[in-house]
Amino acid sequence: MSRQQFNFTHQPETDQSFENALSKARRGERLTVADGVELMTTGSDQQGIVPKRKEAVLEAANRRRAEQVGEEVTFVANLNNNVTTACNTGCLFCNFKDSSEQFRTSYQDDHSGFTKTPAESQTIVRDALEKGIYEVTSVSGLHPAFALDDEHREILESSERGDINYRPPSEYEKNPGTYCAQMEAIDVGGVHVHSMTPEEAYHAQRGADWGYHEVYSRLQDAGLDSVPGTAAEILVDEVQSVICPGKISTDEWLDAMTAAADVGLPMTSTIMYGHVENEMHRVLHLQRIRELQDRTGNITEFVPLSFVHQETPLYERGMVSAGASNAEDELMIAVARLFLDNIDHIQSSWVKFRNAKGLKLLSCGADDFMGTILSEEITKRAGGEYGEFRSFQDYVDMISAIGRVPVERSTDYQQFRRLDPDDSPYGPALGPQADGTPLLPPV
Repeated sequence: MSRQQFNFTHQPETDQSFENALSKARRGERLTVADGVELMTTGSDQQGIVPKRKEAVLEAANRRRAEQVGEEVTFVANLNNNVTTACNTGCLFCNFKDSSEQFRTSYQDDHSGFTKTPAESQTIVRDALEKGIYEVTSVSGLHPAFALDDEHREILESSERGDINYRPPSEYEKNPGTYCAQMEAIDVGGVHVHSMTPEEAYHAQRGADWGYHEVYSRLQDAGLDSVPGTAAEILVDEVQSVICPGKISTDEWLDAMTAAADVGLPMTSTIMYGHVENEMHRVLHLQRIRELQDRTGNITEFVPLSFVHQETPLYERGMVSAGASNAEDELMIAVARLFLDNIDHIQSSWVKFRNAKGLKLLSCGADDFMGTILSEEITKRAGGEYGEFRSFQDYVDMISAIGRVPVERSTDYQQFRRLDPDDSPYGPALGPQADGTPLLPPV
């Protein structure tokens, strides 16, 4: 089934013209939703993307990027430590999760999922710290045994409700501990802890009436430094009702992110596009991100995540036949740069794309090229093919080759270090135990 066959209320139709929208973008005016749709579609009055118009949008976005952040391309030395694949949410775009029933001690068959104890997470982070990383990112499935902390576990275990997705750790082959215990475990040696999406924060307050402010306050006390704005997918409920009906609503996501900002936590923002949504949905999503930034000012970057369709339920059930096209990926980056006038940094994901395409997107308005990612399971499980690790040498070679300046950054974009192409070998220097040594020895 193609996107056009879904009976959505929101359609990519406007009374604006492409030429007017492009003129506003070139002048640096704040764009309306109609403007964004015209740029994203290259004109809603015709079918298909018009190459000449697309190139005009990309040119305007690249010029805006140069004016806003210059010629630097940033990246961070980081580790992904996903704690568990156990999850019962049932999102149709995801092949990362495994049914939590497979993790119970009563389950007899083998499965490919994993759960890490807090002690195991700490060992992984300590080893990566010695290699020089700055950041550990931890995003996980919603394991039924997860609780926010010991007080939350007491509430869950005394509850008589049958709708809170909780089972005690004793019923599982391995105990993930609590969210706060995981934060405390990975908050070692001065590393930056980037964790707890709004969806995880919702899971961390189920059965209690604390609210997101209390959840993020406790997590911050346990070591949380910033919040990944994933689990947003498309911030339009009619799309979420198709691809992830079991997840939190748009308003819940925005409430959680607002609470994280109120606590004082920096945060990223994302979109996951190229599945059942249309261009109007994408721009409405951008509008909600822009409004959130207007209210909070805490968003450090915007990360477009192109849907990897292989081996996902959406593809297997025939609801989609492919992900976004190359032109759609380019326009997503470009329109994000032009529309999100209050967010400085737009990321190109080398995990989602091959190197050449990732570099191409840096000329469409993006200025950040992700991080080293010593481990990355989510995209790989969905059928991604483009690697799990990026060395500093890779970064310097690729970024220099397109005439841009390679720059190591901190997660919050407060620390920067330019890398001179003549100063090989290259390694991180911003991490708390970094001394410029390459992350991994040469093969």
